[in-house]
Amino acid sequence: MTRLVEHFHQGLEAPICMTWELTYSCNLACVHCLSSSGRRDPAELTTAQAMAVVDELAEMKVFYVNIGGGEPMIRPDFYDIVSYATSKGVGVKFSTNGTFIDAIQAKRLASMDYLDIQISVDGADPITNDAIRGPGSFAKALKAMEHLADANFGAFKISVVVNRHNVDQLDQFEALAARYGAQLRLTRLRPAGRGADTWDQLRLQAEQQVTLYRWLLDHPSVLTGDSFFHLNALGPENLDGLNLCGAGRVVCLIDPIGDVYACPFVLHDHFKAGNVTGPGGFAKVWSDSALFEDLRQPQSPGACASCGQFDACAGGCMAAKFFTGLPLDGPDPECVTGHGDAALARVDPGQLPEPTSNHSRGVAVTLGARR
Repeated sequence: MTRLVEHFHQGLEAPICMTWELTYSCNLACVHCLSSSGRRDPAELTTAQAMAVVDELAEMKVFYVNIGGGEPMIRPDFYDIVSYATSKGVGVKFSTNGTFIDAIQAKRLASMDYLDIQISVDGADPITNDAIRGPGSFAKALKAMEHLADANFGAFKISVVVNRHNVDQLDQFEALAARYGAQLRLTRLRPAGRGADTWDQLRLQAEQQVTLYRWLLDHPSVLTGDSFFHLNALGPENLDGLNLCGAGRVVCLIDPIGDVYACPFVLHDHFKAGNVTGPGGFAKVWSDSALFEDLRQPQSPGACASCGQFDACAGGCMAAKFFTGLPLDGPDPECVTGHGDAALARVDPGQLPEPTSNHSRGVAVTLGARR
């Protein structure tokens, strides 16, 4: 296992987990949206360009791709792209708010091979969920789950971004997944996109991080990816999942216009590695990007070097540090030992990174102003 992790640090010939945002267009306006989605970018990849990306992924033997947005089902060629990918042996997992999955669409999706679906909810009841995802979104997500279950789709996933208002609903989320024969997936709130404006109001409090850590230890079948490895500093037990930042090493993201970023949580020019329409396409970006080459070098523990928990938490999330104004070799802003809070207190709010782009549709954020 140690040797495998060393390979991960050095980067692989192809990403293990690749996210592809097909469009910034979205019919919802979630207050924590990483990409500030809402309006379509007129420069988004054409169908032909998207098919060319699929060809590259197949050639690189990428096992599967996470398709998202925005809301990916808004694209008129959504099914064309997904069908082409699966026909090439590239499995598809796509994230959706569920609003476009009716009985007919559910049957169509259930008939497709190598396809997984992830429906997003952020509350186990309408009040909690709709405060984040918009009025009526909880009812529509549940209706989509019912349609998928009726169509015998199989074990789709329910994805939840854990925040201070829903962390006490973890058992209810688990029950919701069980009701539909689904699998629960929990992810971390990041201060990116519209999430930068709501992070202080939604991020977990210290005691809630402990609650989440203990709950995850007791529920090892719940999926988390590498979302919560910073909690391992609570120890002595480590959570399941990859205990390192995989940005540019084993993960990356392609955005709707073909720009390639180091990870799904850092849509910022500082972490842009290239574009799939350039010479050599995606494969060239993945193998030769100067940014990715730098990320694959041994990383210094920096300010965390003197902390006895560094091996457990690996310094936390690069994206969370960057968007809160902390150095990349500094502590995670949600460091469970308290170092993050101390570092945040020294950050000048005027020096926080500005968003590279914003595709919001003029939606007012109501959970509070940015720190």
